[in-house]
Amino acid sequence: MIDAEDLLTRFLSYVQVDTRSDPHSQTTPSTPKQWVLVRQLEHELRELGLQDVTVTEYGYVLATVPSNTSKKNVPRVALLAHLDTAQGCSGLARPIVHRNYQGQPIVLPAAPDQVLTVENEAGLKDKIGQDVITASGDSLLGADDKAGVAAIVAAVRHLVRHPEIRHGTVRICFNPDEEIGRGSEKITLDELAADVAYTFDADDVGIVDYETFSADKAVLRVHGVAAHPGWAKGIMVNAIKLGSRFIDALPKEKSPEHTSDRDGFIHPDEMTGGAAQVEIMMLLRDFEVEGLAEKRKLIEDIIARLKAEEPRARFELEVTQQYRNMRYWLQKDFRPVDYALEAVRRAGFEPRSQAVRGGTDGSRLTERGLPTPNIFCGFHDVHSPREWITLQDMTKAAETAVHLVRTWEEKS
Repeated sequence: MIDAEDLLTRFLSYVQVDTRSDPHSQTTPSTPKQWVLVRQLEHELRELGLQDVTVTEYGYVLATVPSNTSKKNVPRVALLAHLDTAQGCSGLARPIVHRNYQGQPIVLPAAPDQVLTVENEAGLKDKIGQDVITASGDSLLGADDKAGVAAIVAAVRHLVRHPEIRHGTVRICFNPDEEIGRGSEKITLDELAADVAYTFDADDVGIVDYETFSADKAVLRVHGVAAHPGWAKGIMVNAIKLGSRFIDALPKEKSPEHTSDRDGFIHPDEMTGGAAQVEIMMLLRDFEVEGLAEKRKLIEDIIARLKAEEPRARFELEVTQQYRNMRYWLQKDFRPVDYALEAVRRAGFEPRSQAVRGGTDGSRLTERGLPTPNIFCGFHDVHSPREWITLQDMTKAAETAVHLVRTWEEKS
């Protein structure tokens, strides 16, 4: 069905472009190097014959596969994936294709102590006979989310070459900066021009996500009292020490390293400053907004205790909303999820759903009025040099995309 070798060629070229995003940048895209892949994809989509190929001033690549059905009012379906990769290690991949994997240890040549085996990588034992793709051990592979990009390009290439497959209007969007939480910030729903959308940004085959964390960001500024340390007795209030006491007072059982499944957490993510003032940035996560409110209350109670102990200090807490659990909106009309589950079945898998301990671009898009579940593209061990994927799983993701737009046409 899908031209797997063409998909592979494109994927290998995408991952060799370093597209790491930068949370401290004020531009969109947050890094100039993301523009390299933007322009490459713009060229490829034009070459495939898609219509309305445009690039916005913020680096969003948009295109259209026109409807070829005689049915009226078929919902317009958008397929989305993000261009950027995480910041943890190098994004300049040297990919290796391990053809016809037979269960042997995979040694990553740039880091020989990093060895993937069927014992330490549970998913590998199910990939015997497939073509496993890794990086060299000194970088990310970048399958998150260039596997999604490659799968979507492969799917639309197939639709263009097979006009007998009936579908409504299909919109394509490749966006920057998902890894820093800005993937849908600079795109409007009018630009997307879709009735329903899907991000291809989940891990193992068969996954359809329709529930994510709800998220807030909390920033605590602790203002101490500055004084020369040689004459500080009775005067200095050290903001670093107060900040440290605040962090130490956070319940360990509500930290990321002690939570799983449906537990939320409070995560101090960054601390900057000096003895006079410190700023602590925290991530608040819970599947329910009531849980977020409880975590904010917990923080406020700790601040109140510290303020009572040291009244000369000043504490400022700022909490801002980031995104909300997409389930709140999808449960009102479950068709986008049901049709995704059907597409996965048609691709040959029993679909599975999980509560995502994170967010997707679809979290914000769904909240804004465009229902956007998340579908698998097959990656494993993302955000690490051990990241891997198989060509066959990416191909199945592309097949799922084809079945998805076909299902919407059939059921309209």
